[in-house]
Amino acid sequence: MSKPKVMMIVTNDSKHEEAAFVRGVLEGDGCDVIHLDCSIRRYVEGAEITPMQVAEAGGHTIEQVRALGHEGKCQAVMIEGAIKQAMKTHAEQGLSGVIAVGGSMGTGLAGFVMQALPYGLPKLIVSTMASGFVAPYIGVKDIAIMNSVTDISGLNTIARDVYRNAANAVAGMAKGYLPEASSGKPLVLMTMLSTTEKTVRPIREALEADGCEVMVFHSSGAGGPTLDSIAADKDVALVLDLSVTEIGDYLQNGLANGGPDRGKAGLQKGVPTIFAPGNADFVIAGPLEEAEKTFPGKRYHKHNPALTAVRTEMPELKQLADHLAGMFAEANGPISFFVPLGGFSNHDSPDGHIHDPDMPKPFADYVRSVMPANVDLHVEDGHFNDETFANAILAKAREYLAA
Repeated sequence: MSKPKVMMIVTNDSKHEEAAFVRGVLEGDGCDVIHLDCSIRRYVEGAEITPMQVAEAGGHTIEQVRALGHEGKCQAVMIEGAIKQAMKTHAEQGLSGVIAVGGSMGTGLAGFVMQALPYGLPKLIVSTMASGFVAPYIGVKDIAIMNSVTDISGLNTIARDVYRNAANAVAGMAKGYLPEASSGKPLVLMTMLSTTEKTVRPIREALEADGCEVMVFHSSGAGGPTLDSIAADKDVALVLDLSVTEIGDYLQNGLANGGPDRGKAGLQKGVPTIFAPGNADFVIAGPLEEAEKTFPGKRYHKHNPALTAVRTEMPELKQLADHLAGMFAEANGPISFFVPLGGFSNHDSPDGHIHDPDMPKPFADYVRSVMPANVDLHVEDGHFNDETFANAILAKAREYLAA
């Protein structure tokens, strides 16, 4: 059997020692290494894909890149070229893993390259940025990131351990890498939080029993945008956006902010979609003391020491309805909206901590007044987590799938 091929993204101009060390560990583990070198400042021999080739793939010579005289502009060219080189290498040779070692610039470049590669392919970045804000580097892909601890500037007892562990991890994953073939089943994408699992789980299980492949995404800030990315890229049969946390948090500046385009990809593509206001009863904030300052005068539920559910009221719910109505008006496929009259999540129930039975009916009345004509609106008695509500959504889902 051929050895697994691992792409190593390390700049030789400033990290030649680290690159040589990581290569040695990978080769010692039985991997073939393809070094993608995106150096700009100077050329150091040894990489399978040179800085000159990367720059040319980005539409420039390496001399032209250097002449730009601006690290951001230089980086943009090398990112474009690196992505093209990585995708070409994967298509022609079949990568089994990718590892990168870098600071802020190297992590940024490696993150863009890894985000362009398919789900499932092992990806790991050893980074000085790993203990901070890493969302831009990971995006919506399955990228692991390891704290380098020391700066990436020479080898020392800690650095060698970190690089060895990272290389061994990627080598192990590469040896076991087996790309999943398409299931051939209708693909259904869903959102949820644990506060709405009582309805989402039986819908998922029923659709799986019907022969669908179902992917569920945790709507805590990254899950929904990941769903949107997959809805845009893959052949998706149905979207069940049953948790609007990331949309509500975008409107109210909560922690699970999914951004202005959250929920739009499937609608614009024409994928049949069912929305429901799961978790519309709260905005996600930080620790209780912080939530009280950011959202004063509200009702709060301390979910855990790090997170607080802040109760929404009619102004916020109307704003949510207006936003959804605007999204739905632009849908290019079938769209349904299910509203429960008994509450929107486990928190908003008789057993919850921020239950308000006076909110759902006025919300439903307002929804009726603002929803565009293309929306198939269902106002259902009972709570979001009631079996009857789950069954109503399931019936519509099966109708869309059959069509």
